Amino acid sequence: MSAWAAGPSTECRLCHRAEAEHFALSGMAQALLGTSASDVLHGHSRLTARIGGYSYEVARSGDRVIYSVTDGKDTIQSAADWAFGSGEAGQTYVFQRDGQWVESRVSYFLALDNLDLTMGAQNSAPRNLGEAAGRLMSPADTASCFGCHATNAVKASELTLADVKPGVQCEACHGRTEQHLRAVRSGEGSAAMRKLGGMNAEAMSEFCGRCHRSWSFVAMNGPRGILNVRFQPYRMELSKCFDPGDNRIRCTACHNPHGELETSRRAYDTKCVACHSGGGVRLCRVGKKDCVNCHMPMVELPGAHKKFTDHRIRIARAGEYPD
Repeated sequence: MSAWAAGPSTECRLCHRAEAEHFALSGMAQALLGTSASDVLHGHSRLTARIGGYSYEVARSGDRVIYSVTDGKDTIQSAADWAFGSGEAGQTYVFQRDGQWVESRVSYFLALDNLDLTMGAQNSAPRNLGEAAGRLMSPADTASCFGCHATNAVKASELTLADVKPGVQCEACHGRTEQHLRAVRSGEGSAAMRKLGGMNAEAMSEFCGRCHRSWSFVAMNGPRGILNVRFQPYRMELSKCFDPGDNRIRCTACHNPHGELETSRRAYDTKCVACHSGGGVRLCRVGKKDCVNCHMPMVELPGAHKKFTDHRIRIARAGEYPD
């Protein structure tokens, strides 16, 4: 099986080399990988789990990755085509069975360095070996999953390896490049690409929320409770200080979309001070550093084996259950 390697296109690199090289290392650029390009699977020749009477294995076999599940009598085995997630937190595998895409019932989790139930799978018990193998993805599921983890996934119900560019690449945010490149090569100037810099906080929240879930989407569709903590635009818009027109609170004010996620929580202090530095803005009476530890706490998400930063800015209280 041939697989695309994640990373911005050659055309974009020619003129935007620094941004492209920086972005290639990001989690977004590696949101979807052909399994043969997965660092997790290159580092593990075999991953296993025993859950509820079923034994699971994800193993390399030559240039392929084989996903299998057995109840001790019968076995379902299939070549896993895609790895969703870079592996920084976890990685889920997708394969085809009888012409349908299937999401693996188990995923790799970095905190365990092995397999465990895929998030959402904890809510149901498999009634047979087929259900134990994974969840059949509807056309809508397939379009949603590939649409956010890949670029140009236009016919998700009939996807092949040649249909998509793995990962969130330049075109996913800036639009298709054909017209732009024609204009540049013909010397007629440069046809404008979509620029996120022109968006205010509300527009950017909606734009990023296409995949990270906007306030309007979660308000209408859920989920409710602690599971919505990982949907950053939704949580941010619940903050009392969220101002749709204030660029200091839009997504890119804190996060560089062309780079890796900054994981040092103290690094965000300067972002907080951009607003909370006097001038009639209420200042914290408790501390002057590590602001996000108190006001954007990390929350353990059930089944994720990882804590997520809750983007609802507030005075967080111990034991508070996210709404």
